[in-house]
Amino acid sequence: MNLARVLILALFMPCLSCVAQDNDPAPKPAESALPGMSMGAAMDTYVIGPSDTITVTVWKEPALSSSLLVRPDGMISMPLLGDIQASGVTPLQLADVIATKLKKFIQDPNVSVVLMQIHSKIIYLLGEVAKKGPVDMTPGMTLLEAISSAGGLTDFANAKKIYILRNEAGTHQKIPVHYKQALKGDSTLDVVLKPGDTIVVP
Repeated sequence: MNLARVLILALFMPCLSCVAQDNDPAPKPAESALPGMSMGAAMDTYVIGPSDTITVTVWKEPALSSSLLVRPDGMISMPLLGDIQASGVTPLQLADVIATKLKKFIQDPNVSVVLMQIHSKIIYLLGEVAKKGPVDMTPGMTLLEAISSAGGLTDFANAKKIYILRNEAGTHQKIPVHYKQALKGDSTLDVVLKPGDTIVVP
């Protein structure tokens, strides 16, 4: 191979590399760590609690962006800002708080907070389910989702007599549910759960 051909190849190789990179498919966004729920709804209504995991992203500031575990005292720690109260507010509210604090250091900070894992909210399943005991609650979790997360009903379950025990403001409630109708697609009967609910499957 003569010198002229070597020079031509040397000139064209970077171009070929650029074309190959342009043809690479765009990376897929990471799947939600909280399947089966509306993350938009979670951002608007879910109240962060201790032991939850969140991801704080500050646009164009990778040193300030990371996944954080909410400590038992309800706080998170961030560079520049130190401890910030995360428990008791929604992800959107927390993003606003962080953005306000960052204005001392960054011009017009763009902050987002995404809920990754829920550990502060628990419900309980008793009776004829595959896995009895506590279940970490996801935002907007319904009766069907909870039973599914517990492995479903056993062969001995009486689906007609399932009920929810709920304690609100010191008042105990027994809420009957219509499991089979909800299973057939009637979303109005798929009860949205609250932290501390106990699902009893006779």
